[in-house]
Amino acid sequence: MRGGRWRRIAGQIGRSIAVWVVSTLTMLVLAGLLPDFQLQSADGDSATRIAVTAAFGAGAFGVLSAVVWPLLVRLLLLVPALVLGLLVFFLNGSLLLLALRINPSGDSEAAPETAVIVAAVMSAVASATGAALTVRDDDAYRRRLHRLADRRRRAHPPCPAGPGTVFVQLDGVGHDVLTAAVAKGVMPTVGRWLAGGDGTPPAYRLTPWHTDWSSQTGASQLGILHGSTFDVPAFRWYEKDRGEVMVCNRPASAAELQRRATSHTGDGGLLTVDGASRGNLFSGGADEQALVLSIATRRRGRENRSRAGYFAYFSDPANAVRTALSFIAEVGREIGQSTHARLRKQRPRVGRGGLYPFVRAFATVVERDVVVTAVMGDMLAGRTAVYADLVAYDEVAHHSGPRSRDAEKVLARLDRSLALIENVAEHAPRPYRIVVLSDHGQSPGETFRARYGLTLADLVRAGCGLPVPRKAERTHSGAEARAAVRAALRRPAETRGERSRPARHSEPIVLASGNLGLISFPDVHHRMTKEEIDARHPALLATLANHPGVGFLLVSSAEHDGVVLGAHGAEVPLRRLDDEPGPLAVFGPGAADAVRRTHSFPHTADIMVNSFHDPADGEVLAFEEQIGSHGGLGGAQARPFLLSPLALSPPADDGEQITGAEQVHRVLRRWLRESNGPEVPVTDTEADTDADTERDRRVA
Repeated sequence: MRGGRWRRIAGQIGRSIAVWVVSTLTMLVLAGLLPDFQLQSADGDSATRIAVTAAFGAGAFGVLSAVVWPLLVRLLLLVPALVLGLLVFFLNGSLLLLALRINPSGDSEAAPETAVIVAAVMSAVASATGAALTVRDDDAYRRRLHRLADRRRRAHPPCPAGPGTVFVQLDGVGHDVLTAAVAKGVMPTVGRWLAGGDGTPPAYRLTPWHTDWSSQTGASQLGILHGSTFDVPAFRWYEKDRGEVMVCNRPASAAELQRRATSHTGDGGLLTVDGASRGNLFSGGADEQALVLSIATRRRGRENRSRAGYFAYFSDPANAVRTALSFIAEVGREIGQSTHARLRKQRPRVGRGGLYPFVRAFATVVERDVVVTAVMGDMLAGRTAVYADLVAYDEVAHHSGPRSRDAEKVLARLDRSLALIENVAEHAPRPYRIVVLSDHGQSPGETFRARYGLTLADLVRAGCGLPVPRKAERTHSGAEARAAVRAALRRPAETRGERSRPARHSEPIVLASGNLGLISFPDVHHRMTKEEIDARHPALLATLANHPGVGFLLVSSAEHDGVVLGAHGAEVPLRRLDDEPGPLAVFGPGAADAVRRTHSFPHTADIMVNSFHDPADGEVLAFEEQIGSHGGLGGAQARPFLLSPLALSPPADDGEQITGAEQVHRVLRRWLRESNGPEVPVTDTEADTDADTERDRRVA
């Protein structure tokens, strides 16, 4: 045993020396390549003196990075994530300048901008060397992982012996996309979980579930984490009583939705006891939060500075270097892929210029790295429940297509993230059950504007007899990654086309949520009926219902409570949809229940518009600039998945369909109870609320 200890010590010393030697050689090479970086006096020095100077400088830089760097990052925890990421380079360069200044030779110097480059390269080389030397050393790898959460483990009492649970949400990945990726070998980790291998039986089951009408992250994640999707009719909608537009990825709206859900259910959420929320729109009641949008509007302080995520990540300067290099590579990859699609005249296609390459790189690199590292820290700290959202696929699929090669490459990288989390679980202080799920899928199809040369807003204005612009303006995407960028920057500024209040009180407000459109008349303070709309704008409903790009409309009715309208004068009261689905027939089973439930919401729009849907190929027409969309009914967008260990009970009984995020919430709570995790007490009042929720779903 003593011999093994000395071998470990000798191995650690050997790795440290090897990293020091490589760093010294790197510094010598950079000194020869960069004119503003020198390791010798103006009169020249011997090769030996230059080598000693480089060795001392590399060693001093390594020591300063190991000792001073974590203290600097801890002092800067209140700095927004992206700003801290950029600041890393300047601080790293400052440490190098300090290392050169304390060099006894006094001959080494570097320009400040050169010091930033040298420090970045040396950090990357040292990190790569250390990783290469420890890749086959399980003990060293374990020690490295444990350092990510060492402070938090010392600050918390020993964790329970029972298993913890990690929920990883692959945003926007539909059930069919996942199964296709596994079949093609794109996601080998998920494939191994499902099929087993090397004599081991399968360890996981894959279960599809169906969303409500509003198939988007705002509604689904609110339901999954807080148990309620009540009165969330879309991704964005206008509330007449408040005179404001609600947008799920706007921090103020996310905070209000979380408050309403908590009030509606009577509990704090899925993660209220020893939970962590990472990269989500909502907190789930967790104490530890990183990149959570609903807290982005709060005053900065201890309660929302997300130490577990940012400190664990940025305490190693090599993390920032690797992420920055990957960020730049991803921007170049997106520019190359979009140029290739444009030269091939690929259809359907949307614009991918402007800031989009940087938004994509944030989603696929920065957000992924910070969130995965935070999850690793949570597991090594022994947290009982962790919920993390990875938005990379959703962002890329919106612009490249759900089954595009670009999206497949993102799925492959997400699979590697799952493998890393699985690996970390082996070194955690307690066993972990990893549950992978999605909040919705995506349906392919060109945009409404691309096919017909006008937007939904243009069509509405034409039906109301209002002037229509000669050139259709684009409806800008509201993808989740843009929300994550704003949360990281702590910039809850309004985005273009999403003003909180309407510009003109008399004109209709037209909002888009994927292939779901919402039309509201702000000067009428109640939800207008079909009869009132016909009296005010006699041609509007017929113009919309008969347009080939529109699948159906939902409007209130004085005579029938609510009606579904379709082409050629189709008009079906909600209570008769089960026997006479009319225009809902092509949207499959469950569409009638989803429409009836949305009709019961207080803030449902005057006119709800769902786009055309072709059941043969699953195509829909997005009212936003997306060729992979979600938010309404039609196709794969309403069919996400649950990937759960066989050690947990089945999500549903045989033959039973999981419908709605609220039901998913109840499944996850049951699994936490099975793992002796954080139970949210089920009171008699809450049981009655669950029953009422189920009745609401079936209300006619």
